[in-house]
Amino acid sequence: MQHHTEADLPDEQLIFDDRGDVPGWVLVTLMTAGLVIALWAVAGPALIGVFESAIARVTAV
Repeated sequence: MQHHTEADLPDEQLIFDDRGDVPGWVLVTLMTAGLVIALWAVAGPALIGVFESAIARVTAV
């Protein structure tokens, strides 16, 4: 049984090897979405307060 490394493969086979790491990208995407949701849950009310305060200052002038 032969084991091949990337150095053993022809250049054409390396160019067309586009399998990628789909489960890794799915995990990164889900973790990013989870972090955004968690941060929004914690900082959302404070951000809304800052935004409303800024709008009140601009419209009061």
